[in-house]
Amino acid sequence: MESIKEHWETVYKNKGPHQVSWTQSKPQDSLDFIGKSKIPKNARIIDIGGGDSRLVDFLLKEGFTNITVLDISGKALEKAKLRLGILAEEVNWIESDILDFKPTQTYDLWHDRAAFHFLTKKEHIQKYLSLCDESAAKHIVLGTFSTEGPLKCSGLEISQYNSQTLSNIFVGFDQIFSKTENHTTPFDTIQNFLFCLFKKA
Repeated sequence: MESIKEHWETVYKNKGPHQVSWTQSKPQDSLDFIGKSKIPKNARIIDIGGGDSRLVDFLLKEGFTNITVLDISGKALEKAKLRLGILAEEVNWIESDILDFKPTQTYDLWHDRAAFHFLTKKEHIQKYLSLCDESAAKHIVLGTFSTEGPLKCSGLEISQYNSQTLSNIFVGFDQIFSKTENHTTPFDTIQNFLFCLFKKA
């Protein structure tokens, strides 16, 4: 049986940005929510499941200087590094399943667009929450499929959320702001996302 890591390595090996549904030319919602946190430019930021996302490009352009990108797929990280060129040296890259991640520092902002909703087992969600409790020192920006979103992504089951169910799960954090947003995929289909900004209680 194919492992989760093998699944994602195959996806990023065989498909370009315009062949996967989550691609954004500019991750505007993520940038807006990070802006709402009002963190300084030297804040420690981690992008969970950042892969080949262009969020890191825009954060560097905006002057952020302490960025970590974590992804289970080495292929995804390689693509991001090639795209950034010499700027890739300014980023800390971590190849790891989030469930195996052992942070060595805390982060002022923990960002996750479309990784958390792949966790469907209670013990995996609890492990993720434990990581947030330990390592998300101030803010979490979370983007997941809403209750109006897809039931699967990349052939995998996902969990859907609304703002209340996320608040009930992230009990150590106060929800500051939330919104739903339609994401238009490269295939011109619509996926409804929920974005939430949390602050450590």
